[in-house]
Amino acid sequence: MEPFVLQNQSLLTIETWVDQFPGLVVGMTTKDGGASKGEFHSLNLGFHVGDHLKDVCSNREKISDLLSFPLNLWVGAEQTHGIHLKKVSKLDCGKGSTSYDNSIKDTDGFYTNEAGILLTLCYADCVPLFFIAPESRMIGVAHAGWKGTVGQIAREMVTAWEREGITPDQIFVTIGPSICEKCYIVDKHVINLVENTLVDVDILPYNLISQDQYSLDLREVNRQILMKSGVPNSNILITRYCSSCDDAFFSHRRDHGKTGRMLTYMGWKETTERL
Repeated sequence: MEPFVLQNQSLLTIETWVDQFPGLVVGMTTKDGGASKGEFHSLNLGFHVGDHLKDVCSNREKISDLLSFPLNLWVGAEQTHGIHLKKVSKLDCGKGSTSYDNSIKDTDGFYTNEAGILLTLCYADCVPLFFIAPESRMIGVAHAGWKGTVGQIAREMVTAWEREGITPDQIFVTIGPSICEKCYIVDKHVINLVENTLVDVDILPYNLISQDQYSLDLREVNRQILMKSGVPNSNILITRYCSSCDDAFFSHRRDHGKTGRMLTYMGWKETTERL
């Protein structure tokens, strides 16, 4: 079953989680329904792609209104395709919400168990990972391009939560809209890194399509890493949406680098009662 449901023109939500966990706000934007013009296709939410700042801020205000989650409670990052995570608190609210300059540096994943914080990251083909441990009310988001994937940012999140007393079997993960294996062509260098990461996996998630050219299922690599980290397969949901195939999304590959960014978001509303 597809975990993401189109809530309106601009938002996809993980409906099963929203229904199951009262007060949780979680999902991803599309590229439609915003203020940006031209190559940014309306709802660009990234500050770092050359769009007009006022348009990006206008788009962020729109999403803030749709989610009923004020911008001064958002947290955003300077993403570097690394594996650095940060546990955030109320003291971090507002960082990276209206400006790239004050975003949290060199970070590709956030987690928190505090209400009233919206974790946000930007994407245009890379794999969004959404984490929740409902018993501990811990939530997290991570940005996994091929570098973050083979660096095992998914495992880093599981390990960080283990330090918080959360066991892998308590963790649920949704793998979000990103480039599919048919659209994602890589060279042998990337495949070698994948093989080193999934050294004991019987069936590797790639296919040779021509000399030194492979189609790679980056979402499946992340699923395998999660399972190797102890997260049960039954706790992992995977989308069927492809950011490159589906024109509702920005795609760095399809659009040859000239494109906007979608936003993933995840947070507990302040009014949430403890389960």
